[in-house]
Amino acid sequence: MRRIKPIAGFVASSIAVIASLALIHRESTSARAMPPPGTACRTNAKKANLQLAFRDLTGQRVSLERYRGKVLILDFWATWCLPCQVEIPGFIDLYRKYQSAGLEVVGVTVLDDFKKARPFVEQHGMNYTILDGNDRDDVERAFGPFVGLPTTLVIGRDGSICAKHVGIPSPGTGSLEKSSRESFEAAVRPLL
Repeated sequence: MRRIKPIAGFVASSIAVIASLALIHRESTSARAMPPPGTACRTNAKKANLQLAFRDLTGQRVSLERYRGKVLILDFWATWCLPCQVEIPGFIDLYRKYQSAGLEVVGVTVLDDFKKARPFVEQHGMNYTILDGNDRDDVERAFGPFVGLPTTLVIGRDGSICAKHVGIPSPGTGSLEKSSRESFEAAVRPLL
């Protein structure tokens, strides 16, 4: 009879872990939905809180309000996050290609030491704005929950959240990096 109690406890613990993982997977899978290629933002899309302000790499205050009227890729990432590193080259390319058409890319570090951001940005040649979102409950309330990194939002010119994606987009026929870039480009182009 003594063996049954430890086994029952193990089974109950295992069920709780599996249920938690299933919930996280369900939430992240539903948040992964990128709009179908060629479609713009839904008419009833939630508005982003563009009133939030952050510090950039130089210590200057930057309000997201600055990006109203632009198409914004808002990427929540960390220097230690390998999937984040896969997406970064695509964001560099998209910003270079579409900046003149009204695209802005902003990376907000979370769950990380912001002092690590500057060397990381320089090493990877990141050409877009990087902001400090660490230890900010208001950021989590406005754009979270962050069930995984990267968490990336595509925000339309009117401030509507047109897409939210957790993790790396599913690979197509090419590399993860190429697939990520193509997925975000397909989400951005109709909004430009």
